[in-house]
Amino acid sequence: MENWGRPERVTYKRWRNPEERVDPSFVGQSDEAQCTDNEICTIAAALDIGVGNVKNTLDQETFTVEDALEAIGFGKFQWKMCFLSGLSWIGDAMEMMILSILAPELHCEWGLPGYQVALITSVVFIGTGLSSPIWGNVSDKYGRRVGLITCMCWTLYYGLLSAFAPVYGWLLVLRGLVGFGIGGAPQAVTMYSEFLPAKARGISIMMIGAFWAIGAVFEVLLAFWIMPTLGWRWLLGLSTLPVVIFLSFSFWLPESPRFDVLTGNREAAMATFTRMAKENGKAMPKGKLTDYKQIGRGRIKDLFSPQYWRTTLLLWFIWFSNAFSYYGIVLLTTELFQAGDSCGSTQGAKVEPSCSLECKLLTSADYKDLLWTTLAEFPGLLVILLVVDRIGRKKSMTLCFFMFSLCILPLYACIGRIALTIFIFIARAFISGGYQVAFVYTPEVFPTENRALAMGTCSAMARLGALITPFVAQVMLRKSVYLTLSMYCGCCLLAGITALILPIETLGRSLQESNTETKRPDIQTPQQ
Repeated sequence: MENWGRPERVTYKRWRNPEERVDPSFVGQSDEAQCTDNEICTIAAALDIGVGNVKNTLDQETFTVEDALEAIGFGKFQWKMCFLSGLSWIGDAMEMMILSILAPELHCEWGLPGYQVALITSVVFIGTGLSSPIWGNVSDKYGRRVGLITCMCWTLYYGLLSAFAPVYGWLLVLRGLVGFGIGGAPQAVTMYSEFLPAKARGISIMMIGAFWAIGAVFEVLLAFWIMPTLGWRWLLGLSTLPVVIFLSFSFWLPESPRFDVLTGNREAAMATFTRMAKENGKAMPKGKLTDYKQIGRGRIKDLFSPQYWRTTLLLWFIWFSNAFSYYGIVLLTTELFQAGDSCGSTQGAKVEPSCSLECKLLTSADYKDLLWTTLAEFPGLLVILLVVDRIGRKKSMTLCFFMFSLCILPLYACIGRIALTIFIFIARAFISGGYQVAFVYTPEVFPTENRALAMGTCSAMARLGALITPFVAQVMLRKSVYLTLSMYCGCCLLAGITALILPIETLGRSLQESNTETKRPDIQTPQQ
């Protein structure tokens, strides 16, 4: 990680001959291709140079956002950003993890049938699915900081209110509103990615996944401590603590300099870069920060432009499959543990007891096994950290999907509780790792002007998968274990193939600022 903070040698070239500057053979090459190794040659975009200002613009040194980030490197500032982004991620993970713990408690306390228990889980994902594109649009139009802080405030308010829900109907509405706020949490990754130099981006975003794992583990430990004595209402209230801490430190959070440059607020971007350089102990590049040609921000039609429509559709299915399988294995964990005799359940017998309202709370053994399977998030991240910058994003996602399917296969057979825990552990490790790779790939492949919206729409598709999965893992499982497992296994096999046929590999690729940059060969050409 020491190399992340080491700035690249930046070379600036002054173009004093207009004829040489607009030479077609020069324009057709990428910036980096026209300099030696470890040098970044920066030029003003031709679209941004007016006829009357050609001489003045060509006579001064310029640098881009990417140049500034490479010069400043990875340091103290990015670590602070990682911590803040991680807090919002912990809050998101806890609100999601609580769903598998809350179901048995409400089933017993309120005598809810299976479909009503599943609906409590699904309504959260309905809220996130509806709101994710909205938060993405807000973040693209008004700023990453505004979108993230607003959605966290929303989540905190309704998260606390849901702890006081008097009846099932109120809980359903309030948890749906909590889900609406959680839909903006992925914008933390969008924002964080825009402060990172290219060589540190993959591993740094993957580290955010560690905060998700911490949140999931902390929620299980909190439930193990709170549920037997204080009950589920206290669990809902205390689960908002990470969001409270995030909002307490949010005054420090700066706006993304990429967003500031794209919106014409170059002074604010320069102030942020100066602050970053000071905290990291690095020198700012000399010259003037380059503007970008802005056509529009946060437009859904840009996701379906000729260069993006295929990537958009493939990513939507990948995100759907990730969430469908990830939350499916989380819910299956408690359901299969409560099934008791694995042999009886996996031979086609109904998992549900003869009385559909029979109460069966999670035991200490259930919590311990749930904790063990939740700890699988960490080795999963470790494996992906080792391969994501070696074999690329596409192959990493494919590896995770295929390994998940492979670990589901033994569950068809009659296996004991220990073997069940081991295979669920490995399956969850790989699917959580694959989910984090999707979070790395998506902001890398889309430009700044619609990056947040792209993350929002992908997150919406993920929430659609998460919305459906409770009815598979908690309802279909009671009818046929074989069919349930086949749904997850088949979906991940298709998703693994989908990841392989993505048109662009983003490993080592600079973040784009606008769609106009896709004309550059270094950005347009896929790395297969």
